[in-house]
Amino acid sequence: MPEKSRHTPGTPCWVDIATPDPEEAADFYAALFGWEVRPAEQAPGYRMARLDGRPVAGLGRTGATGRPWWTSYFAVLDAASCVRSAAAMGAEVIDGPREVPGLGCTALLCDPAGAAFALWQAGGFHGAGLVDEPGALCWTELAVRDADAAAAFYQAIFGWEGRAARFAGEIGGYTEFLAGDETVAGMVRMDDEWPPDIPPHWMGYFAVADCDESAARVEELGGTVSIPPFDGESGRIAVADDPHGAVFSIVELA
Repeated sequence: MPEKSRHTPGTPCWVDIATPDPEEAADFYAALFGWEVRPAEQAPGYRMARLDGRPVAGLGRTGATGRPWWTSYFAVLDAASCVRSAAAMGAEVIDGPREVPGLGCTALLCDPAGAAFALWQAGGFHGAGLVDEPGALCWTELAVRDADAAAAFYQAIFGWEGRAARFAGEIGGYTEFLAGDETVAGMVRMDDEWPPDIPPHWMGYFAVADCDESAARVEELGGTVSIPPFDGESGRIAVADDPHGAVFSIVELA
């Protein structure tokens, strides 16, 4: 079982959702992924989702007009320094760097294309304690229109190297981001087939045992499957909206 006690700097380390109704969201994702969701003792108003006793995701409340969305966090050694570097490269600093007492330091940014992401400088909390298992995060992917500019930005702040990959049945390429020898994230270029109202974004993928069954379960629980299950390079994938409209992906890993 892929347990995690710490995360290498520059790698995805956590994911959480901002939603207008955390309790309803907790019920939805607990029923879908088997999570146990409880209030986080050191972070008032925040809920921690656990799987087999290990933290896998967080749930917080968005403002009345805020759009529900999942946010991907990346581990860093020095959040303040990374924020300065990102801002110098054209990123917008939304919040932070901000200390979370006893846990670490965080910051929320939008990259130059407008895709939101977060930083996490670990203190007492290192992030996800379980990955790549059904119900846990297994992949993180950027969708953006100017892939070259995005690759340059993330190389500057995380030291990533972009490597092109071509998948069977697809026209065009896909970028894998590497930190050293480790593939840590992916990037898809949003071409003209993407609706213009979909903004650049980071997408979290959660592993499931059976993609078709999980997609059907999303609908039963009041969510919407926006892209029905299909076979991809990594496995069988579907894209869904939860009952409040937060977008996430599920994948039955090959």
